[in-house]
Amino acid sequence: MSKTQALRASDHQDDGRPHVLLACTGSVATIKIPLIIEALSHHDISMRLILSSSASQFLQGQSAEQPSVSSLLEIPNLEAVYTDEDEWSQPWTRGADILHIELRRWADIMIIAPLSANSMAKMVAGMADSLVMSVVRAWDTTAVLDAQRPNLPSSLRTSTGKKPLLVAPAMNTAMWVHPVTHKQAAVLEHEWGVDVGGWIRLIRPVEKELACGDTGGGAMREWKDIVTIIRQYLDVEAPSATKSLER
Repeated sequence: MSKTQALRASDHQDDGRPHVLLACTGSVATIKIPLIIEALSHHDISMRLILSSSASQFLQGQSAEQPSVSSLLEIPNLEAVYTDEDEWSQPWTRGADILHIELRRWADIMIIAPLSANSMAKMVAGMADSLVMSVVRAWDTTAVLDAQRPNLPSSLRTSTGKKPLLVAPAMNTAMWVHPVTHKQAAVLEHEWGVDVGGWIRLIRPVEKELACGDTGGGAMREWKDIVTIIRQYLDVEAPSATKSLER
């Protein structure tokens, strides 16, 4: 689904632009990703998007807020959109690039918004059964493999020099308050979190009426708040022309 040639991270090493890797997993909150991309498109950055197979079902051109995936590629600075099929679009041969590794090398920061209950469980369990989860599983958690690229803000690295991976969970209230979710969130925050020397920033959900009709916790953080957090890592401010639109 990419509009570019096969990705080789080294070809973009010295382009001087922050590389933002966005991903969506299976939640209705996927419909907010066009707004996030549009807001970030006003900055001099390079973006790539990964959609899980279930996330792509929310972007089939159903309505104005659910545009087609192909139309997203018209947004400035979005270089490519990937799905699981892109990992194996061609039979692999020795020496060929491996997409999930190249995406990890390319990215300066990764944001999964939304992170579904299923994908949150897979993330904590270390599963790598999709392109999104393969990138997560291959993330440089040691700050040894991926050196910081030149001329980028220091805010794109954690206090221990790691590339940040932001996750914004979105799920039904019953799923969010489930004890297994509590344990998974504790791993992400208190074992792998940026505040304890790790690489994960958990953007906790909020309480509101959900798409299923329930009211309670589990709703993805407002997309404007997520954009603000990403901008903090990029060390940029909202362009004056868009500030009023994002209030």
